[in-house]
Parts: sequence; structure tokens; C-alpha cells
Amino acid sequence: MADQYLGFDLSTQQLKGIIVHSDLKLAYEAKVDFDVDLAKYGISKGVLTNPSEGEVFAPPAMWLEAIDLVLQRLEAQGADFSKIKGISGAGMQHGTVFWSRDAEALLGGLDAGKTLLEQLEGGSKGEKKSAFSHPFSPNWQDASTQKQCERFDVALRGPMQLAIATGSKAHHRFSGPQIMRFHQKYPEAYKATSRISLVSSFLASIFLGQVAPIDIGDVCGANLWDIKNGRWYEDLLALAAGDKGVDDLKSKLGNVPEDGGGSFGAIASYFVNRYNFPSSCQIIPFTGDNPSTILALPLRSSDAIVSLGTSTTFLMSTPQYKPDPAYHFMNHPTTPGLYMFMLCYKNGGLAREHIRDAINGLSSSADSKSWNLFNETSTSTPILGQKDPNSDPMRLGLFFPRPEIVPSVKAGIWRYLFANNTLTAVPPPSAQTKTEDKSWPIPHADARAILESQFLSLRLRSQNLVEKQGELPPQPRRVYMVGGGAVNPAIAELAAEVLGGADGVYKLDIGGNACALGAAYKAAWGVGRKDGESFEDFLEARWNEKTFVQKICEGYRKGTWERYGEALKGFEMVETKAIEEKGEGRE
Repeated sequence: MADQYLGFDLSTQQLKGIIVHSDLKLAYEAKVDFDVDLAKYGISKGVLTNPSEGEVFAPPAMWLEAIDLVLQRLEAQGADFSKIKGISGAGMQHGTVFWSRDAEALLGGLDAGKTLLEQLEGGSKGEKKSAFSHPFSPNWQDASTQKQCERFDVALRGPMQLAIATGSKAHHRFSGPQIMRFHQKYPEAYKATSRISLVSSFLASIFLGQVAPIDIGDVCGANLWDIKNGRWYEDLLALAAGDKGVDDLKSKLGNVPEDGGGSFGAIASYFVNRYNFPSSCQIIPFTGDNPSTILALPLRSSDAIVSLGTSTTFLMSTPQYKPDPAYHFMNHPTTPGLYMFMLCYKNGGLAREHIRDAINGLSSSADSKSWNLFNETSTSTPILGQKDPNSDPMRLGLFFPRPEIVPSVKAGIWRYLFANNTLTAVPPPSAQTKTEDKSWPIPHADARAILESQFLSLRLRSQNLVEKQGELPPQPRRVYMVGGGAVNPAIAELAAEVLGGADGVYKLDIGGNACALGAAYKAAWGVGRKDGESFEDFLEARWNEKTFVQKICEGYRKGTWERYGEALKGFEMVETKAIEEKGEGRE
């Protein structure tokens, strides 16, 4: 039990550190909240903004200060860093950090008597050497790269070809378009940049004492990596850096090791002398926050994680590489031959709350924030609104109080009845007469319809990636629910009915620390794995399911699952209608 492993999660608003024992049980955890602890940087919700250009960014100097602070807080809790055998971490995806030509010397020569900030930041007036050629890192919320995205999308003859090559179409936040804009807006700073890190490899670099390689999973969030061939895509490097800058940009980005568990080397002497880490402590590749989340449990092929927060995220491990502009594919962060499939939706909990509030507003006794009436209404409403499946049309809708990514449309609500391969629009209630279409009583029919809509979208986009489960048709093996919505039993029931789940639907209770835990587990695997031992096998051997996982309900329901399969065609037609009416063309 003496050996311990340290995992970090550097997110937009916090830096978390978690220490686990060799049996993966939690030992210590601490965090630094940027707005609370480091407000002197002028940030709000962890970032600075320039609204006139759509820029959202953060100072890496703040992160340096947070690293020393979170280690001090772990130490104050009683953590003994001399027991730490390995460190890994997660970083918010797509952020880029620009290192100066002095970076390697500064990282390699840190004085344990001074803070990281004192030695690496360089001061605003440049009186000291700085490790950074630019004082800011673009955040994933940045939307300043529209022109660059358009160039990326057409570079390979359209978004589909770009997605096939790199796993995703062009997105504002992705590192390739961000580097292209940096090169164009700050040519002198780009010229003075020796290396470019992602947020994850920036954090790894600090602990390694030299610029660390980019992780094999995280690199896929850049629109620069040729996933199938495992190399930089030179035509896209030329786009970001100019035709004559391909070799230079390749040098700035560095090599990407294929082994997600292979040690980058031993910890920098700064941490040995300042915090008493053993000199043998190994630095295991740091990855992105989404890849790290799937490492928080032994996710098998066709297992899915549904994260139900303000937004909705769907993560699945799959051996099949079938990219599309509507979603993201990445290399699995630990397991060669597997990919990570990811869907991101802006509309999730907020859209459900709007309908909850409308239903509660019609009751004089309901608590305005209670989910009881919403749950009761959604579960008592027939599947797809059909009292008689043989004669009644299906109710299919989209509910987007915010502009959506999947499909890419402006805010709006669409309600349709689907029968005989035909959609019939349901008119909204008349403001003058308050009349409504009796085939879709609003807002009560919306309660079930919004849950069906959200899960039908997940099923539509994952149906070709799941595998046959024994005698059952292709569907997820398990569905793991995380986030605020996971505690709602009605939402879990609808997830089971629409998505299936041969082995059931589970609530994953690992608090808000999935990324950091995944990183700590990755560190343990990287140091302790036997020859050829996969991450999944390593984790499963030490995994205590009773501690973290609760089975909420059965998954696959014969007959019900098939009915939702029949609804997919109509649902896809509704999305097409929405795109025709309010298509954005871009997130």
C-alpha cells in the first residue's frame, strides 16, 4: 500500500490534484479555484475575453502558480510525496501554449528555492527571461477562428474529408486553426516560438523539466493529425504555418509517441528538492480531459458514458473508425486499435429545465425547481406519444433554447407528427386564443418528447459503431450515466428504453473528479503494468465496482428498443427540417 500515484486535472476554472493508492483507492485530493484563489489575474470563470474578436484565453502564468499551490494543499492534508511512483494528468482540450527559445533551459534549471512563477513567467516588462513567447493560451471557448476554420474545411475538399483524415471537421477551438490565426496575428511571436504544447503536454512539461511530447489521444483535437497513418498531416501543417513552414511547425509540435503509457522520463529535480518526490518518480503521458474521463472506469468496447450536465456529452470506446463532420473521433489514450467516439451538445440540462418549469408553472402546489411533475409526466406518457402504435403518429421534436452543434442550427423548437413516412408540423399554441393541437398537448407532451429527442440523437449517431451483444442486436454493452441528470430516475429509464444496454444502465458516482482520477489510474498503469497488460485489464483487476457504480435499471427492453429504431428515420427527417429552416453551418 506504500506506493501512490498522482493525477491532475487542469480545467478552465480549477486545477485539481488527486492521489490514489496502488489499489486505486483515493488517498488525498485538493484543488485551486482560479476565480477564488488567483483573482489577481483579472479572470472571470477562469478566463479573459476580447469579445470584439471572439477571443477567450487564459495566462499560463496563472497555471504555474496553481501547480505550486495545489501541491502545498496536498502536503497540508498529510500527503507524503516520497511515496509517489508516477504522475499523469488531464488538460482541457484544444488549448495551445507557446514556448520561447529560453523555455528548455529554464525548465531544466529550476531552483527549488523559488516558485515556478518566479522562474518561468519572466515578468510583464521582460526584465527576466520568460519561458513563453506569448503570455496567453486560447481557451476551448474561443470563437475567433472562423476564417481559419473555413480554410481548413476546404483544404481537403470539404468537412467530410477533413473529418476522415483528422477525426473531426474544423472547429473554432481546435489547435490547427488556432495556430494558423496565431501565426497570422502575431508573426513575430510565432517566429520566436520554439515549441507548441497543448494544455495537457504543457502540464507534463513542468513536471518533466523539459517540453513533453503531445499525447496520442489529445493530439486528435487539432485538425493536424493523420489518425489512420499516425503522423502529422503535412498539407494541413502547410495551411497553418505557410508552405515554407511545414518542417518548422513539425519541429515546434514535436514527435507523438504511440504508447499512451510509456514513461516520458523521471520527474524534474525541482520537485524532488522542493517537495520530496522520489527521483525515480515517472512522468506518464498527460492527455485531454475527455480522453481522461473514459479512463476513470474500465470501459470496454461499446460501453458508453452519457454525461448529463448543462450540456450533454456522449463518449464511447469503439474499434471502428467511422468519422463524420457531426462528431469527433480520437485515438484511445491508452489502447492501440481502439478509438474514442465523442458527441458534444450545447443543449442538455437547460433545455430540460425549461420544460420542467413550464409544467410546474401550471401547478399551484409544485416547487418550481422540483422534477417530480416532469418525471411523472414523462414516464406516464406513452412511448413516442402513441397510445396505439398501430394507428397513432409518433411525436418527434427538437428543443434547442441555445444554438446547437449537432445538428448545427440556431435556437428553436420543432414539433412534428410522423406517420406513413411523412412529417406533419404541429403548430405552436396561438397567443390570442391559447388553443393548441390536441395531438401534442404543450408543455406536458414535451416532457417525454425532449428526453426521447436527446437520446434518439445519441442512438442515431452511434448506431453504426456499437456491436452485437450476444443474441441481442447491436447496442451499447453498458450505459454509464454521469453528471447532474444521472440522479434522475425518469431520465435513466428513458435512456434505457431508447439506447438499450445489454448489461444495463449504471450511475457512475465518482464525483466531479473523473478526469483527475482517470489520470491517476493512467499513472498507476504506466508504472505498474506487466508486459502487454492493457489499461482495461489493469484497471479491472483493481476496480471495486460496488464503490463507484450503481446499476439503476435494466437496459434493453424487447419491443420498445425496436420501436425507437423505427423512429430514427422520422427523427432524422425532423433534423433535416431544422437545418433547412435555421441551419447555422457552423457551431
